[in-house]
Amino acid sequence: MAAVRAAGVPVPELYDHGQEALGPGRAYLLMERLDGETIPRRLLRDEAYAAARPGLARRLGEILARIHRVDPDSVPGLPMVDALSQAFGLYEDFAEPRPALEIGLRWLAKHRPRPSADGLVHGDFRTGNLIVGQDGLRAVLDWELAHRGDPMLDLGWLCTKVWRFGSASPVGGFGTRPDLMSGYAEGGGIPPDEATQRWWELYGTVRWALLCRRQAARYLSDAEPSIELAVLGRRVCEQEYDVLLALGHAAPVTIADPLESTVSPATAPHDQPTGPGLLRAVREFLTTEVAATDPRLAFHARVAANALRIAEREALLAPGHARDHQARLATLGCADDAGLCAAIRDGSLDHRFDDVIAAVRATTIDKLTVANPGHLARPG
Repeated sequence: MAAVRAAGVPVPELYDHGQEALGPGRAYLLMERLDGETIPRRLLRDEAYAAARPGLARRLGEILARIHRVDPDSVPGLPMVDALSQAFGLYEDFAEPRPALEIGLRWLAKHRPRPSADGLVHGDFRTGNLIVGQDGLRAVLDWELAHRGDPMLDLGWLCTKVWRFGSASPVGGFGTRPDLMSGYAEGGGIPPDEATQRWWELYGTVRWALLCRRQAARYLSDAEPSIELAVLGRRVCEQEYDVLLALGHAAPVTIADPLESTVSPATAPHDQPTGPGLLRAVREFLTTEVAATDPRLAFHARVAANALRIAEREALLAPGHARDHQARLATLGCADDAGLCAAIRDGSLDHRFDDVIAAVRATTIDKLTVANPGHLARPG
């Protein structure tokens, strides 16, 4: 933070930092307080930031160029990260076969561009990690993933679909790639060609899928009882579909939310309301009464209500989805997802690649129909 501030990057002034002062293993930063907004849905939709949005992409390009021009040798202790090796490492750590990510990782390995430079990389430069005021950018936050590597990661990450938050604008949900690249050139950077930028944006999608799964692992291991971390595990399939979308193996499709269809009352000898009715009552309680208590609880109440929706859809659809999935694997001659992943990796099903894509796409659509059916309709 000190190094980039000296290079003209807007970051809070760092007053103090250290280890252990607050207790064993508890590092701290004491920094300047800056006014502004970070919440993406407000930045992208509120009228208060309408004047700031048009110039943000160009400004962020200029700021990224300033970051990337900082000599990494001037920042002691920076870890050296090879982006693709890190992605493969994260995937292998889970020991969980995911055919859609196998397809994405295989494409990334085959089409990897030459490194642009060995430079300082922010590592998480995106909407949500920026303080924006009505007059424009005020600060860049969240430097804990800073490392030494290929600076093009930051340009691709900023444009990764997930960080557009449902907007059609590719740069952070508010701008265009030409504006971003113009700002990057004005700041002294060399913009990537179109193919390189596409590679890094797809890498960003694969990376976020892996990070979602890693966050869910914190919950699954009982290390952190967080509803937010639990639900992140069900967002992996969003990125899997976006991988297929980016590679031309899928297209936006509208799927009706199963919870919005009329379901006949259960015939089992239980009183009313039915199980789905009780779940709906809990969702309404979370999103009305609990959400009205304070802003922090409101956010987690919305996350919890979404978790209930996922569970409801899964209860309705899981048995049929399981049968369909096994039938697709059998058609491909695979006993399970691990066998399919191995075949994708070693190329033994390349002669039936269209069939593989069809099977993976269908299964990913099933997963999204449960986790977030609206995501399927969003274009790349």
